Amino acid sequence: MSPDTQQWTPTHGQPYRPAPYRPERMPQHESLARAAGLRARMDERRTVRHFSPDPVPEQAVRDAIACAATAPSGAHQQPWTFVLVKDPAVRRQIRAAAEQEEELSYDGRLGDEWLAALRPLGTDAVKTHLTDAPALIVVFQQRYWLGPDGTKRKHYYVDESVGIAVGMLLTALHLSGLAALIHTPSPMRFLGHVLNRPANEKAFAVIPVGYPADDCVVPDLVRKSLDQVIVEV
Repeated sequence: MSPDTQQWTPTHGQPYRPAPYRPERMPQHESLARAAGLRARMDERRTVRHFSPDPVPEQAVRDAIACAATAPSGAHQQPWTFVLVKDPAVRRQIRAAAEQEEELSYDGRLGDEWLAALRPLGTDAVKTHLTDAPALIVVFQQRYWLGPDGTKRKHYYVDESVGIAVGMLLTALHLSGLAALIHTPSPMRFLGHVLNRPANEKAFAVIPVGYPADDCVVPDLVRKSLDQVIVEV
């Protein structure tokens, strides 16, 4: 088996071999306490568009990305790349390209129905968060595996896998005391060009990371209640 194939194979080039998994069962009272605490912490999470330029602990961001990379994925192919962008010049380039696309979208490309849905959130084509936040995490989907010699192998359930990883990333960032935003300019092809990503990668989201600005405001939103989102059978 070639080194390239070993690199791609999720079991290190070896055949399927089950491994024991017997984590210690948590006492019920501790499980309930942790679940309630996590629910309360996550209910405090808000999407932030007004960032402080203050630096954030880089290791906290790297650890959050590492948490995201533990997400389940189709056939354990882990079809994601997280590009951590700290260079102010690159962030300015991303903002300029994103705002160019957003202007077209807000001028009518989005359609009246989508624009009406966005109006209560107060968003527009100006994306200061892309340069105000001290870091961006640009998430790419690996639509297929691409070896150094041009060999391709199909990836499965890519959208679902990367979506789960991004959800875990947002959770890890929030629990680390950092604020974030999911930004999805459409189209996002410019991100692959700016960040020099290979042909098998497609941009999925841009996530500014930082602390909220001192004058940060967010929409006064109400989340659906548990009864509105759960169906028990």
